[in-house]
Amino acid sequence: MEDEIKKYLQDILSATDEITMFFEGKEMRFAEFETNMMLRRAVERNIEIIGEAMNRVLKADPSIAITNARKIVDARNYIIHGYDRLSTDILWSIVVNHIPLLRSEVFGMLGGAQNQ
Repeated sequence: MEDEIKKYLQDILSATDEITMFFEGKEMRFAEFETNMMLRRAVERNIEIIGEAMNRVLKADPSIAITNARKIVDARNYIIHGYDRLSTDILWSIVVNHIPLLRSEVFGMLGGAQNQ
């Protein structure tokens, strides 16, 4: 794998780790997420980073084996360009349903524990 792609994958891993840290030591509850604007904005920013890094990965290697890679880029675009229509439900769904799988896949691609 090219160093450039590894750098972008590391950016994705770092952003997924940061999102995970936001909830560390707490039970993940939608009600708390919904009322905490600072947390929502921090999650949005990390999803933007993930989406931009994924876009760069796809440009360098369109065959990269990451589940829903194109949808990840689309989520970034939606957050940036559709900010006025972005619902908290969508963000929450990404955090709960998609970030864990993405983190796992990228972690594996980077060689697992050696990159922690």
